[in-house]
Amino acid sequence: MKRAGVADLKLHPGKAPHWLVKRMMPMASALCEFIVDEFGTLELLRRLSDPVYFQALSNVLGYDWDSSGSTTVTCGVLKSVLSWEKHSMVGLGGKGLASRKVPDQLRALEDYGLDGYGLSEISKAVAKVDNAAVQDGYQLYQHVFFVDPDENWTVVQQGMDSSSDDARRYHWISEDVDSFIDEPHTGMISGQVKKTTLDLTSKESDECRKTTLDVVKEDPRKVRKLFDDVKAYGESTLIPWIEGNGPEVSMPSYKVIPNRMDWNAVRKAYEVQPTGYEDMLFIEGMGPATVRGLSLISEMIYGSTPSWSDPVRMTFAFGGKDGVPYPVPRKDYDEAIKFMEQALNDAKLGRRDRVVALRRLRKFAPPILHADSQGS
Repeated sequence: MKRAGVADLKLHPGKAPHWLVKRMMPMASALCEFIVDEFGTLELLRRLSDPVYFQALSNVLGYDWDSSGSTTVTCGVLKSVLSWEKHSMVGLGGKGLASRKVPDQLRALEDYGLDGYGLSEISKAVAKVDNAAVQDGYQLYQHVFFVDPDENWTVVQQGMDSSSDDARRYHWISEDVDSFIDEPHTGMISGQVKKTTLDLTSKESDECRKTTLDVVKEDPRKVRKLFDDVKAYGESTLIPWIEGNGPEVSMPSYKVIPNRMDWNAVRKAYEVQPTGYEDMLFIEGMGPATVRGLSLISEMIYGSTPSWSDPVRMTFAFGGKDGVPYPVPRKDYDEAIKFMEQALNDAKLGRRDRVVALRRLRKFAPPILHADSQGS
């Protein structure tokens, strides 16, 4: 999983002005047309799945606020201009109600010879993972699905944390997804790193996933008993309960068992006897609280600890020229900028549009790259 970040994405009120959006659309269409003509649809999907390139594209199109709007506006523009006829690709979805229409829109692609049902299941799986398997405090509100005639796809979705006015963007691409649950993202961008995140997509959560799968295969009455035993102990550890002695130790708040569990989903899992964690996760009703409760049972009763580390912990800062606190990822930035420069120079745009866009791109590039290009 490539974990790369580039900007703080704060939630800003209001909408992008019409005069800006109507200028972003022809440039986005021309850029995408050039990339598809020269490199094919898969390359465009790869670019959209790259957080660094996506942010550069947003800035080049004229949306030079590195905020939550850089995701929603750029995705909205791409969705509006991409077409089968010109780009051999479409974008579906959006934010709010539009995001929930994606499965139906994908099933409608059966008319174009695509496996619409299979794609709709992928869309639901991607959303489920970022909502239930990565519990980072961000509520998903945007989901955009890009797909080509060969059923290659990229998903860009975003969640928000209303308590901090902060947004987080998640990127996926079909060619990198061997598993929906084993570090499947091509990248994430976030405005802040959370101190505690239940990340069941981490390799560090592998034992917890296996134990949870074993737990749900047990009689639901036994699982309920385990849940009640953990919950009854409240905010203290189970050490005195297990050993019968010793002082109580305060339990971190994020490890307190959730109040609600969907026992119908747990019962369904027992009836289905899922062969893998993915199968269990995608059972209807297996939401964040139930997934969290089962994970805590696995940790507190059986000692199988999930990862509580935010998956974007290494993406919060790029650092400075001296490499503190992190080295600047020059290669990623260099590649994104060079590729964008080529696309801008060769796309069907007027000279003024190209010059303005290139200036925006240089403004977006980190100062260290300007210094390197000047021989420093």
